[in-house]
This record gives sequence, C-alpha cells and structure tokens, in this order.
Amino acid sequence: MASAKKAADVFSGSPVSVVGSRSRYVDVWIWFSYFVLVVGIIVAVTPFFWMISASLMTLGEATGRAILPATAQWDNYQQAWVIGKFSEYFFNSVQITAITIAGQVVFCTLAAYAFASMGFPAKNFLFALLLTTLMLPEAVTWVPNFITVTWLGRIGPIPWVNNWPALTIPFMASAFNIFLLRQFFSQMPPDLWDSAQIDGAGHLRYLLQIVLPISRAALVTVIIFGFVGAWNSLAWPMLVTNSDEWRPISAGLQHFLDEAGSYVHWQMAGAVITILPILVLYLVAQKQFTEGIATSGLKG
Repeated sequence: MASAKKAADVFSGSPVSVVGSRSRYVDVWIWFSYFVLVVGIIVAVTPFFWMISASLMTLGEATGRAILPATAQWDNYQQAWVIGKFSEYFFNSVQITAITIAGQVVFCTLAAYAFASMGFPAKNFLFALLLTTLMLPEAVTWVPNFITVTWLGRIGPIPWVNNWPALTIPFMASAFNIFLLRQFFSQMPPDLWDSAQIDGAGHLRYLLQIVLPISRAALVTVIIFGFVGAWNSLAWPMLVTNSDEWRPISAGLQHFLDEAGSYVHWQMAGAVITILPILVLYLVAQKQFTEGIATSGLKG
C-alpha cells in the first residue's frame, strides 16, 4: 500500500514530488555554478601564477616553458630593479599618480556635484555629451591631446611636453569617475540640502561637510581607478616624453628587450614589482571599493 501511494503521488504531481524534483534541480544548478566559477578563477589566476613563477626562474627555464623553477632565483628582482632603472621610474610614477589622483578627486567631485545637485542650462545635454566620450577609443584622443599640450606648453610659463603637466592634466577629469560620483551624489536625500540651507550653508560648504564624508566609499573607488590608470599608463607617456626624466615605471619593462631577444625572467620580475603597489592599495581599500561599486548607480 505504501509503495502504491508513493507511485500515485509521483504520477499525480503531488507537492512532495514537485518539491523534491525542484530541490534536485537547484542542487544541480548550484554545483554547475560552482564549477563555472572555479574554471573562471583558474583561467584568471594562471597568468599571475606563471608570472610569479617565471620571475624566479633562470632564462632557460622561463623560455623553456617550465612551470616551476628548479631553484628560486630571488636575485632576479634585484637585477630587474637595477637594469630596468626602477629606482628612477618608480619615483616618477609615484609623482605622476599622486598629481593625477589629486586632480581627479577635485575636478571630478566638483563636476559630479554640479551634474547631480545644481541646475544650469543644458545640464542633461552636457552630461550626455560627457558620457559619449566613454565610447571613444583612447588612441583617437592622442593626436588632439598632443597638439593641445604642445600648444599650451608654448604659451605657458613652463613646457608641458616631457614634463609633469602633459602626463597628468589631460587625465584629471575622467568621464567615468564623474559619472560614478554623479550617480552616488544623486542618492543624497533632498532633506540634507534643505537642512544645510537653513543653517546658512551654500553648495561648497554642503559638499565639503556633508556630501563628501558620506561619499567616502565612492571617493575611494575613484582613487583606485585613478591609481590603476595612471600607474599602468605607457603609450601616452612614451608619446609626450623624450627622455627618462619623467617616464613611468611601465617604461622600465622595455629595458629587458633587445636585438638578442627578451629576458623573460627579469621582465616578469619587473612586472611583479610594478603590480605590487596596485595589489596593496586594493587589499587595503577592498571594502570601500566594493561598497562604492555596489551602491553607485542605484538611482539616476
């Protein structure tokens, strides 16, 4: 009787059978999702694993497709630092990145606040025009930007080419960072602005004392994006510099290439040195970065 009842439940589509089949479907989907995630992690981590492994190999092992070094060559990092002139390039990148980030925080914050909380003619049109610049490939802007910085260097008090202005000022107003901050500022309750006006605060005081402290996560996100962009830049710095005086750390990796071939082990050691500051910054600000991405753009 019991077996007949179970069979009847299955064929009749009883709640017990439906729930059981749905549970099995959910379990299969979860395991499939885990499998896809694990495969994605392996694909993403493998290049970094090989980079670190190759940085500890000899040249023969690095070019011979070895997976792990027979003996870790820790002096590769010292050789990469000296041959790549990283002591000079590293300091240049620190200066370029610091100036660029400072400019982005100031100008992107002011522009984003204006788009989010102030009214002025053609605001929506200008914001849409700003967003269209995100669709332009970076290489398209090199020639007009180079002409602009060359002309400004001729009429200004200091030259821009082969100097810090050409490496920093063109990137102080990032369209993506303005968009990110604008979306975050748009979520501010209007009551905060009304209360600030009652206390006699204007837009600048309201921005500095109320909006920015609340927007710390978004600002940290802007700083991380600005840091990564400025630290990893290579094509534009090579275009506007003609000496090592202001070239960034990414230019040092070219010293491991010559007519005889590539010194892969030193090049990978230099790459590890180059990405370490980015990893440290992300690990320190990971919580704020995740929060800034998750809470931006929830309301237009």
